[in-house]
Amino acid sequence: MAMTGVLRPGHGQIRVLDLEEGVRHYRDVLGLVETGRDAQGRVYLKCWDERDHHSVVLRQADHAGIDFFGFKVLDKATLEKLDADLIAYGVKTERIPAGEMMETGERVRFEIPSGHLIELYAEKTAVGNGLQVVNPAPWTKASENGIAPVRLDHCLLYGPNIAAVQKLFTEVLGFYLVERVLAPDESANIAIWMSCSHKVHDIAFVEHPEPGKLHHLSFLLESWEEVLRAADIMSMNQVPIDIGPTRHGITRGCTIYAFDPSGNRFETFMGGYQPYPDYEPTTWSFDGLGAGGGLDYPQRKLHESFLSVVS
Repeated sequence: MAMTGVLRPGHGQIRVLDLEEGVRHYRDVLGLVETGRDAQGRVYLKCWDERDHHSVVLRQADHAGIDFFGFKVLDKATLEKLDADLIAYGVKTERIPAGEMMETGERVRFEIPSGHLIELYAEKTAVGNGLQVVNPAPWTKASENGIAPVRLDHCLLYGPNIAAVQKLFTEVLGFYLVERVLAPDESANIAIWMSCSHKVHDIAFVEHPEPGKLHHLSFLLESWEEVLRAADIMSMNQVPIDIGPTRHGITRGCTIYAFDPSGNRFETFMGGYQPYPDYEPTTWSFDGLGAGGGLDYPQRKLHESFLSVVS
């Protein structure tokens, strides 16, 4: 699949109630690599196998949640085109100057109908993954620290007007719908999974009355055994687990959902199939979300906390 336009999820800035407690969780338990701290007091981290400077930014605040989620685009010309396309579509954009975020070029920021801030950027310093470029080894010492995911994979956001969100992402940003859950009367989608690549999802949304809410950031692991190991590490460190280890019917992903010390949910995830833009989207009925195994395939049940707890 030719990679043009929006390439991949690039970063999320997360609010935590205690910065050093948050750093300990994301660096020492989840196993991300700390790459810097800026004059604003923000802490930058990356997964061990990511090449760019950071994918997670922590900011201390008086309430948890997400400030914004960013996507990397192919190049500066693509950034200019997408900015113009957004404006022509009726979306107000803001230019964030290069350097406002450590090691990151100019960003285009805009608010989507669900109340979330999304960013696009083309440039971020490549710091590598610790492996040599020629004849590299398969892993580094950092890959054995904590849970050690290989990348920030996707996020799930809760907010209103997801039909308008879907329209914006598919018609302007070049995403395509992979899976959906229908409302009980089947009149609308109440949850959508969208991709800009051939991953099963790069971002997802659930209809929710409050705008701008974070359901989870998801981090990719490479095997079911690593997911089970993640469960052990969470238990050893008394990390509150929400669901799992289990498998979704939706996306076929194998998963654990848990909470950081501030109450932000995160996911350790592996699997899922590889869709293409010409595939017909998979549809789940509302009943299928629970009894059909859409959320938790082995137990075929809904988990109330999963549906209601957001930050």
